[in-house]
Amino acid sequence: MNKNKFIDSIPSILIVLSVFVLWEILVHIQDIPTWLLPAPSEIFKSLYLDFPKLFEHTLVTLQEILIGFLVALIFGFLIASGIGLSTTLEKSLYPFLISLQTIPIIVIAPMLLVWIGYGLLPKIIVVALISFFPIVVNTADGMKSLDIDMKRLLLTMGANNWQIFRKIMIPSSLPYLFSGVRIAVSISVIGAVIGEWVGSSEGLGYLMIRSKPQFHTELVFAAIFILSAIGIGLFLLVGFLERLVIPWSRYENSTE
Repeated sequence: MNKNKFIDSIPSILIVLSVFVLWEILVHIQDIPTWLLPAPSEIFKSLYLDFPKLFEHTLVTLQEILIGFLVALIFGFLIASGIGLSTTLEKSLYPFLISLQTIPIIVIAPMLLVWIGYGLLPKIIVVALISFFPIVVNTADGMKSLDIDMKRLLLTMGANNWQIFRKIMIPSSLPYLFSGVRIAVSISVIGAVIGEWVGSSEGLGYLMIRSKPQFHTELVFAAIFILSAIGIGLFLLVGFLERLVIPWSRYENSTE
């Protein structure tokens, strides 16, 4: 991070710190019990004291997120490619995809337990289902926004459909793909937690469900903090990969 970026981030850091300080002060002034609303100091204390337990459950949740997101990325890109290449597939798949997206994931998750059983697989499927829609839609839009003049040029040079797909459609869709991936990787955390809430014996979602009836609210907030950190970290990782894979897109945006 260079000096200018650090200076630009100072207001955001100050706002976050102010929120935590105000939260801490209000909890102590109002004498709010920890089981109702823990102060940030209590949450950070729980992060330190319960670190082994939190770390163990974090690894499970992170595994569900990464595998489920990878499945969503692969199938999302394949479906988007089919939509971009075929108008027939677009007309037949889009209604199905939209219908699937309108079904609350909390309704699908219990059925997966009935059909598949407990274990890692139902959580992976839930993460994939909640993540793949923005990847499909954004990537398909990118493939359909290709440069028509460039396509005509390649056709006059004797290029076939595969060459057009590889040389024009994929490069033109990459900025859109990464835009969808940023959304998908953020909401994939929600999918993992929902899957663990419905039925699980490990993971941060399970830890939250187990801790809440025991009034270990500080542990619930500690799990929330870790989930937020995972989402932010994955979002930043996608942005870093985007700068590596398609640096020209950032340059075009900055010049505009």
